[in-house]
Amino acid sequence: MSGPLAGFRVIELAGIGPAPFCGMMLGDLGADVIRIERAGVTLERDPTKDPLLRNRRSITLNLKHPEGVETALRLIATAHVLIEGYRPGVTERLGLGPDPCLSRNPRLVYGRMTGWGQDGPMASVAGHDINYIALAGTLHLIGPPGGKPTPPLNLLGDFGGGGMLLLSGVLAALLEASKSGRGQVVDAAMVDGAVALMGMMFALRADGYFRDATGENTFAGGAPFYDTYETLDGKYISIGSLEPQFYTLLLQKLGLEQEAELQGLGLASIGDPGARARWPALRRALQRAFKTRTREEWREMLEGSDVCFAPVLTLEEAAHHPHNVARHTFLEVGGVVQNAPAPRFSRTPAAIPAPGHVAGVDTEAVLLETGMLHDELQRLRAAGVVG
Repeated sequence: MSGPLAGFRVIELAGIGPAPFCGMMLGDLGADVIRIERAGVTLERDPTKDPLLRNRRSITLNLKHPEGVETALRLIATAHVLIEGYRPGVTERLGLGPDPCLSRNPRLVYGRMTGWGQDGPMASVAGHDINYIALAGTLHLIGPPGGKPTPPLNLLGDFGGGGMLLLSGVLAALLEASKSGRGQVVDAAMVDGAVALMGMMFALRADGYFRDATGENTFAGGAPFYDTYETLDGKYISIGSLEPQFYTLLLQKLGLEQEAELQGLGLASIGDPGARARWPALRRALQRAFKTRTREEWREMLEGSDVCFAPVLTLEEAAHHPHNVARHTFLEVGGVVQNAPAPRFSRTPAAIPAPGHVAGVDTEAVLLETGMLHDELQRLRAAGVVG
């Protein structure tokens, strides 16, 4: 592998969602990620077609067998990081909690990904992305004005407030371990991450520019100059003409610069009740204007200007947009179009991702790397400890 984390080893206890996302990111950055699948578990998806499982080696262990746990600990002793995404207490019951792992490997960074966190009254309760961002106060703000809260896929809890939070915590702990020589536990909770993503909203509330209501804030579609609009062909475009110069240019491009009622309604109008009272008129004017041309016609007119414009593309369309093509933002791995590794590095660039491996295919090679002898491997296989 190449990338800034080349030479680092990560053990991932198999799960779904945000922890595998973190494993994907670590693998994209060059780490040697080894995923431990439980023996006898059938994967829900083909790992060779799942971007979240790329850049992995896969081994299969029976973690209900004492020798399976000991084999896992033997492997963990060779690692820099372990990540897991189970409910609190699950790895402790398996014998793979922080205490035995850190006892075996004092420099280990033990990353834990949960929805509610490792403690608190909700810690052991089942949940999903929608529940975590609901409790964080985030979901309440997203949706049409006057409508019901609408989950933005599972991006805010699982991935932005979850997997990315775990990634940042793991990387920070790795940096600290490089100075102290000591590992630690990283408690990454999706509800914490969803709240952290709201940092700017707290600032806007402190400044009086925030409304604690669904769809009424500037960045939630509440402001007509930061919204999406339907075009003549039934498709959509987006504008984000916040700053005065961008807003003025928008009016000029749309031929609305002479409309006195629409002047000065960009970012500066957010905290002005009198100006906000003219927002409905602006929204109607923009709706009428954007319905006069197709999305492609608007793209030809506005794309590349400082209006802050982009067409609203499907995933299929996004993969073929000239900007994304030029930057290789999408790539194809194993016949599956997917996200390219990000961010980008000038001196230690990431390699082209490799498809995920079939569960257990790397068991022998990985365990032999730990110093295990062939005879011992065969004995463990015969006993049902390894797959």
